Amino acid sequence: RNHLHAAGHICVLKDAFMYESAAEIANLTSSDKFDAALAIHLYKGGRLLQGSRIPFGIIFGGTDVNEDIKCKEKRQVMGAVLERARFAVAFTVEMKELAAAEWPDARKKIYVQSQGIKTAPSETFDWYRFLQNAGIPADSGPVHLFLLVCGLRRVKDPLYLVEAFSEWHRKDPSVHLGIIGPAVDPLFTSEVEERVKRAPGVLVLQELPQPELHAALRSCLALVNSSSSEGMSAAILEVRHL
Repeated sequence: RNHLHAAGHICVLKDAFMYESAAEIANLTSSDKFDAALAIHLYKGGRLLQGSRIPFGIIFGGTDVNEDIKCKEKRQVMGAVLERARFAVAFTVEMKELAAAEWPDARKKIYVQSQGIKTAPSETFDWYRFLQNAGIPADSGPVHLFLLVCGLRRVKDPLYLVEAFSEWHRKDPSVHLGIIGPAVDPLFTSEVEERVKRAPGVLVLQELPQPELHAALRSCLALVNSSSSEGMSAAILEVRHL
């Protein structure tokens, strides 16, 4: 949004999870003077632009072409949205080819643009206070904290690593796994929290503002990823940049 503002555009950012139907977005765009829309995720964002009176583009999210495409109903919605979109953006050639294989007529309107990231780690972040708040003792020896950064939902599969890390912690108490991210799926989040209660060495950590999260990533031993399906992990790109 900052880039668009800097170029002289007025940009309104909305969370797709706040809306239930395309009618709500239609009401929004008709009540204000919008010239165009850009949706992220062909299904989650794109479904809200069905019947849109303004031109729009789509940025593929990853799970749309990797997972949602397997559902007939979602696939039909995504196909209709892509047909009406002025353009679509894929982060990788592989992602473009997946979409083009399903919707050949859309191939010419799909462009590949590598994902960009920006990191700004907090210089005042207190790593030891962070460990203390997490309940990890830092005054009795080294701490080897691995971080799993993800929105808590099934496709991210954080439970895949829980038992392995808990067993590792039993053998080496300095090893810990911290799971950190928003509760995208509240029901699944509760399941993760209950499982973690029975897994020594594994914690669900409180969300952090991005600068503090970047500082934590810079200080931890390693970032881990357990997604069963991944488009392009921003966390992996960010930690490599750090």
